[in-house]
This record gives sequence, C-alpha cells and structure tokens, in this order.
Amino acid sequence: MNQNDIEVRITADGSTTLYRKDIEETYHSHNGALQEARHVFIQEGLCKKLDLTEIKILEVGLGTGLNALLTYLFTLDNGLTIEYHGLEAFPLDTEILNQVNYNQIIPDSRTTEAFKLLHSHAWNEKFQWAPNFEMLKIHNALQTFECKKECYDLIYFDAFGPRAQEEMWDFSNLEKLHQGLKPKGILVTYCAKGSFKRNLKALGFELENVPGPPGKREMTRAIK
Repeated sequence: MNQNDIEVRITADGSTTLYRKDIEETYHSHNGALQEARHVFIQEGLCKKLDLTEIKILEVGLGTGLNALLTYLFTLDNGLTIEYHGLEAFPLDTEILNQVNYNQIIPDSRTTEAFKLLHSHAWNEKFQWAPNFEMLKIHNALQTFECKKECYDLIYFDAFGPRAQEEMWDFSNLEKLHQGLKPKGILVTYCAKGSFKRNLKALGFELENVPGPPGKREMTRAIK
C-alpha cells in the first residue's frame, strides 16, 4: 500500500477517518468514525462480555487504532483485565497517524498519551499498555495469521468491506476465526451482507439481529 494514496477526512460526528484511494474505501463510516466504533465494538461487542473479568480480544484490522483506544479507555474505567491482539497487514505511517483527531474529539485526558504509546511501540512485541491491559500489534495478514484454537473471547472484525477486500470475507478466513473463538465467544462487525451472514451460519455461529450505527440499518453479532 502506498501511503500517498491515503487522505484524511472528517466524518459526520467530527472525528477523522482515512480514505484509501487505491480501493476507494474509508477506514470508518462517513456518518461518524467515533460513533461507529463505540456502537459496533464497545457497546455491541465488549459490553456483551462483561460477565468475564479477563477478556482476550483479537482485532482484525487495527488501522488507526481507534477500536483499541476505546477498549483501553473503557477497560481503565471498568476494572477489566484485557489481552488485546491487533492484526494489521498494512501499518500506517506516523505522519498519517499524527493527523487523526482522537485526542481532540474524545473527552478524556488520557487519550493523547495512550494513542502515542500504542503507535510508538514495536510491532510483534507484547507491551503493558496499562497494568491490566496487555497489547500486541501483529504485522500480518489474516490469510497467513496462525490463529490458535479457542484462544479468544471476542473478535472485532473490522476489515475493509467485501466490495473492496472480498478475500478477507471468504469462508476459509471466517472458519479460521470461528476456530479461534472460545465456546460462547463473540464476533462483531459493521457488515451485515447476506452472503457473509450465510457463511457464518454454515460455520455454526448463532446470529443476533443488532441495529447498526448511525447511517446503517443493522450490523452483525455472531456467537459461537
């Protein structure tokens, strides 16, 4: 990926996203990057696993780190212990990351330092983002990622949409994620495409009807 093909855009809630010209796709919804991340991954994902005090999360598509950042802030305020693996095939340059405005749009004084630490730490090396939050950024593609069986409680599936990256949504990748979830584990994503949901059902997932974030009628929450 050529970093020159990326431009910063402001979404409807005032938060920034990135637009990849080569695949004509944004990293987040133009209706609100922050709103979408909070709704799909925190409210309809993480908050559904609060019966656990220790939660292991895999994010497919770390991108700007917005989902990880929101998870981190939520964890600090709710007494959880998190192990978070963020999978990313195309890490972003610091120059681009410095242009996102999460420190301005998220009303939390911890945001700036947390975001800096997340992106300054080396790839493929675990670090303690907080005493109760272990982070690992994995520089790899889903297709070649070795996902351990029954490893994760929760998966944030935040790949680019099927139109732009059809290969990310194929059956073999979804099967890998299904195997990687513990029993009763949850996969959440903004996507609600029919063929995608049929593949999830074929793998044995139980699907729940969940309203989508602003601008989207529905999203997907799948339980193993």
